[in-house]
Amino acid sequence: MKLLIVDDEKPIVSALRSYFETKGYSVDAATEREEAEALLVHGAYACVILDLKLTPLSNSDGLEIVRVCHESNPSTRIIVLSAYGTPELEAEAKARGADAFAKKPQALADLAQLVHALTGVAA
Repeated sequence: MKLLIVDDEKPIVSALRSYFETKGYSVDAATEREEAEALLVHGAYACVILDLKLTPLSNSDGLEIVRVCHESNPSTRIIVLSAYGTPELEAEAKARGADAFAKKPQALADLAQLVHALTGVAA
């Protein structure tokens, strides 16, 4: 199963990539909005795990990625993982196509269970 991880914090990307690869997932990663959108347009993913805030100036870059993902790959499950979530941002993310909203920090095992619950596929 193929995952895309989108977060501007390289240690988080590295930790998520390592964890999911040890579980048997194929993982691509992006640290910028443009990079994530290019991967989504040219690839198919079972699940995308993304942060809302990808630049210091915006708390909602991830919302655009949710929209692009949902439009280009409607069957891809989308998990928004953010420390800056508010009820309004969560509602907006779900309106744009996100399947789940999780708060940072999130235990890796719990995140893996959420991926499995959304995709129906265990690695």
